[in-house]
Amino acid sequence: MSITILGIESSCDDTSAAIIRDGYLLSNVIANQDVHKAYGGVVPELASRAHQQNIIPVVDRAINLAGISRTEIDAIAFTRGPGLMGSLLVGTSFAKGLSLSLNIPLIEVNHLQGHILANFVLEKDAANRVPQFPFLCLLVSGGHSQLVLVRDYFDMEIVGQTIDDAAGEAFDKCAKIMGLPYPGGPVINRLANEGNSSAFSFAKPRIDGYNYSFSGLKTSFLYFLRDQLKENPDFITEHQKDLCASLQKTIVDILLLKLVKAAKDFNVKEIAIAGGVAANSGLRDGITAEGAKRKWNIFLPAFKFTTDNAAMIAITGYYKYQRNEFSSQDIVPLARIS
Repeated sequence: MSITILGIESSCDDTSAAIIRDGYLLSNVIANQDVHKAYGGVVPELASRAHQQNIIPVVDRAINLAGISRTEIDAIAFTRGPGLMGSLLVGTSFAKGLSLSLNIPLIEVNHLQGHILANFVLEKDAANRVPQFPFLCLLVSGGHSQLVLVRDYFDMEIVGQTIDDAAGEAFDKCAKIMGLPYPGGPVINRLANEGNSSAFSFAKPRIDGYNYSFSGLKTSFLYFLRDQLKENPDFITEHQKDLCASLQKTIVDILLLKLVKAAKDFNVKEIAIAGGVAANSGLRDGITAEGAKRKWNIFLPAFKFTTDNAAMIAITGYYKYQRNEFSSQDIVPLARIS
């Protein structure tokens, strides 16, 4: 018997809804919020208000694109956390109300688990490849940088994580220092493709184990530009592409160094990436090159599954549904969740 899951994602500034049936994606709708660009970052109050405006049309659109009726939905999966509390409240409240009206189960989803399980979303008429257990997943986004050993769909162990800034945060903050628009990560990626990645060198941290640190890199980058601007006020403008390429290479090198170490120590050849920074071409090229050198099986999610999206929430809900892991109506969102 088929299992049809409606997924709802509202952890930050994207309102998204998706339908997955038996592991296959039928629809994935995302409403972005451009209003935050003017502020150089996500404004929580504006984000929650936009979610209230977007969630009904987004869910309706997802159901229509999937070609199903509401009565065919078996359960509703929603992001419980982590994320912005106001944004999470909108998605949680809507999911609870809809589950009551349709008399179907509710499934809470950890946003970070969703990113990892995005690697298991299947698409019709596509060459679907999924990791085999156990595998290592490099989860990198604006708020998180983690190395996760995945033994099963819900048996995940964080073996390494950032002790300060996340990789995506380093991209965005360094972009802001250079006067680039928000979000800075994709802008740096685009400019880096035209620059010389060996033009400049920046500090790389020496952290034991598999943990990461990016605050030192950010400080190194800031002080480097400060000194250069004293000599040449146009330094950033004249060297923008090389700065982006060198910064991106440094961040990718830091990420891959610990990934290589963990893969060797845990004797794992199945390697996946997830999260918003998984869309970065430098990281994708770097991990592909390391994979070829070390005979890894590499899994790179489609770009549409790297940023926040409901497909990853729906696929996580699909596997939880099979385990009968349902939530009660008194569940509340959590801005921080392990």
